[in-house]
Amino acid sequence: MDYVFMARFVAEPDGGFLVSFPDVPEAITQGEDMRDAFESATDALGVALRGRLADQKAIPEPMARGKSLIAVPVDAETALKIALIEAFAASGLSKVEFARRLGKSPNEPYRILDPDHPTKLGVLKDALAVLGKQVVVSVRDAA
Repeated sequence: MDYVFMARFVAEPDGGFLVSFPDVPEAITQGEDMRDAFESATDALGVALRGRLADQKAIPEPMARGKSLIAVPVDAETALKIALIEAFAASGLSKVEFARRLGKSPNEPYRILDPDHPTKLGVLKDALAVLGKQVVVSVRDAA
């Protein structure tokens, strides 16, 4: 899945921009200019999606379309965390078995699967591989 959500950037009368996401209504932010608003949008989107994971709610499919919307990618660490947590949930594995397959201690999956716990890229990549997933990186021009 591509973790890119469309956002609405609305110019505020007093200056700056208000940003909202039709597919993730709890992600709302603002910025002093477009660049600041875009950076804030990426942060707000990540926080909202990690919050959904922490509350054991589903991550929505990015569905919104429209000329007035701007694509905002989820930051790489959050995107990998989402992919890992969703793949683990779908796997049916216990955390103990997941740890065994990773060659980690039985406590390690609790940290790896915590949406707010920072996890190194190599560990995320290895954990996803154990779950039959492959990380593919895409680089695009900045907005």
